[in-house]
Amino acid sequence: MTERLFFTHDHLTAELEVLSCTPHEAHFAVILQSTIFHPQGGGQPFDTGWLGDSQVLRVIQEADQVVHYVDQAVALGPISARVDETRRALHTRLHSAGHLIGNAGESLGWMPIKAHHWPGEGKITFIRGEAAQTIDAETIQQQVNQWIAADYSRHMALDEGTREVGFGELPAYACGGTHVQALSELGQVKILALSEKKGALCVRYELCSEQACPAPGGEAAPKP
Repeated sequence: MTERLFFTHDHLTAELEVLSCTPHEAHFAVILQSTIFHPQGGGQPFDTGWLGDSQVLRVIQEADQVVHYVDQAVALGPISARVDETRRALHTRLHSAGHLIGNAGESLGWMPIKAHHWPGEGKITFIRGEAAQTIDAETIQQQVNQWIAADYSRHMALDEGTREVGFGELPAYACGGTHVQALSELGQVKILALSEKKGALCVRYELCSEQACPAPGGEAAPKP
């Protein structure tokens, strides 16, 4: 079983141990004893980066192993690993933003059942709870903004393989993804649109820069 170091640390570089490297189509599949690379899953895309001089192109979960697909063979034994910091930071911010939206929906009686934290495709799906209240984009936006302004710190707990992640006083979620250390790192989160179909409510969201932020419908709106 590959040990997931990102469950407890935010390391972007580490000395790891290569257990196997086998040809796979035009690339090579590498198994490590432990890894700092997040595999695709839990609504979050995979990390990329480097193992030595070999580029990590894709990382997936196969049974209890994390498989790293690289562009050239690597030797067995110790190797220096480095995660692409820019890609990781974006996915981390999107995932943490998704947690806040989940918390906001739950505070209004809606239960999150599915999450997708991909760039340009961020969305959280809810179903009505017994005490579901009226919900709209502005209500969620205001609540998320308040929590970011409060700059709650991340807290994590790992118990018998189950990991929970939360921020400040907000309820934690079982989650294997990567997250910001404090909510101020998120920057601005924009709620784009809400749509309800067959009893499921989809909340679309995105991150935006200080210069421009997507307006509802996905158009870029200049900052005043």
